[in-house]
Amino acid sequence: MKITGLTLWHVPLTSHETYYMSDGKTCDTITSVVLRIDTDTQYSGWGEVCPIPHYLPAFAECARPAVEYFAEVLLDSDPVGPAAMMERLNAFLQGHDYAKSLIDTALWDLTGKAAGLPLYALLGGRAVRDMPLYHSITCIAPDEMARMARDAQSQGMTQFQVKLGADNDWQADVARMEAVRAAVGPGPLVYGDWNCGFDALNATRVGRAVAHLDVMLEQPCATTEECAHVRAATGLPMKLDETAYDIQSLLEGHKRGCMDAVALKLSKFGGLSKMRTARDLCLTLGTKMCIEDTWGSDITTAAGLHLAASTPARGLMNTCDLSHYVAPRLAPMAPARANGRISPPEGPGLGITINEDVLGKPHLQIP
Repeated sequence: MKITGLTLWHVPLTSHETYYMSDGKTCDTITSVVLRIDTDTQYSGWGEVCPIPHYLPAFAECARPAVEYFAEVLLDSDPVGPAAMMERLNAFLQGHDYAKSLIDTALWDLTGKAAGLPLYALLGGRAVRDMPLYHSITCIAPDEMARMARDAQSQGMTQFQVKLGADNDWQADVARMEAVRAAVGPGPLVYGDWNCGFDALNATRVGRAVAHLDVMLEQPCATTEECAHVRAATGLPMKLDETAYDIQSLLEGHKRGCMDAVALKLSKFGGLSKMRTARDLCLTLGTKMCIEDTWGSDITTAAGLHLAASTPARGLMNTCDLSHYVAPRLAPMAPARANGRISPPEGPGLGITINEDVLGKPHLQIP
């Protein structure tokens, strides 16, 4: 099998609810980059990356020149065995992991199709039948956030991410955590996420005010060191996200004692190849994982679901059906949430069929 062509699209994805996050971050309509890698067989592989502004040192418009640059290595190469190909790309150009994630996902899709196996079979085997989801709640008025939590709970959700810090008011964040916890009652997992936009002092004030509620905090500050300070000062479990992006950052979070849980995201790590290694390290460290991506639709959701399905239950906190939060759907028949859980696609490779009609005109075609 040889790679014969690369086609790339920009697809605007619009959130069903505008997401308000700390430090002025918003998520409304975001450009997702979709890549199809064609071969000299009947198989094509699909990848997707959708960087949220202000979240990573990345933006969608940079993916196209990166793919053009990598074409020299990709064309006429055998796509089977993504890890080996990604080593070649890493030697060819350092960094740009978000763009490499786009390519790596498509290579895994092709490898699974060539083998006639779903990706979870190649990523360690099916470890769980289905996976728990979390429901993300935008940072708005506490009563409205509580309503959203109750609505999601009525559909079977038992894990709730509460966005905090949009108004830079620590007391309002306390009210948000109290309102959501009261809405869902004892038992469900509730955690407040500042997306690294808060300071250690006020995050500690929030944490101490809600410590009696059985909640977790997520990435309050911009550095792992600051998060560790908040973890120690509040006694609350901590989930890392933005500052966990490679093996060394995971080891630092573990060493500092503030990585009770961690978000592993494809675009941060550079794709499934590196994510698999990170997943196995977290299993060794005893860290609970959220396996997902920054944003996107059905392609990146499917990739995350396959890795989550091959992760032993002892290490999997949750995963995310990103495609549930946006329109349009790129693969309308892809798996959807049911009673707060989701299963991976079952076909070869990613196991989804892309509706190319929604992609629009390509932004890049090689050759």
